Amino acid sequence: MPLQSLKVNEIFYSLQGEGPLTGTAAVFLRLAGCSMGCSFCDTQYAAAQGTDMPLPDIIAALEQYPCRNVIITGGEPTEQNFAPLAHALKRRGWTVQMESNGAQDADVSNIDFLVVSPKKHVCKDMLQKAHCIKIVVDQDTPLETIATYFPYANARTAVCLQPCSNKQENIDLCVKLIKQNPFLRLSLQMHKLAHIR
Repeated sequence: MPLQSLKVNEIFYSLQGEGPLTGTAAVFLRLAGCSMGCSFCDTQYAAAQGTDMPLPDIIAALEQYPCRNVIITGGEPTEQNFAPLAHALKRRGWTVQMESNGAQDADVSNIDFLVVSPKKHVCKDMLQKAHCIKIVVDQDTPLETIATYFPYANARTAVCLQPCSNKQENIDLCVKLIKQNPFLRLSLQMHKLAHIR
């Protein structure tokens, strides 16, 4: 039986730059492929560019770093069968995080921290599983769309507003909304502001 593989765009070691866990060290596993096609995506290169890697090779590549915290991102990780890798990493003592657009339901039973960043459409089951719902906000984002995610904010799930491209006008809008709805959080792209790779 052939080894299972995933199409990988890149693996690198850095700091989490967004959301409630900003500033924590992590190994990023960026999977290739995403059918969403958002115009503002800052990782469009991952939609098509990738190399097939067997799971043992992926694990070996991750384990070269002095960190046992992995963030599976994309592209869109749920468009591939990531679950066996997440299970294998958990058995090896890793903390496994994942960032997804949440468009389709997925087995996240071995994911310790799930970030769902809704785009054109989102699966309600994934929203209910999320530890963080991260909404990208710009001047064209309908306020009623943002408000549909407010009921998911609770002690387990943070709802974060992320200003698109860190533009000041988008930051100002997010700050205004958070002041009006103080259960929300601000998520700046710290890695871009601090020039961290």
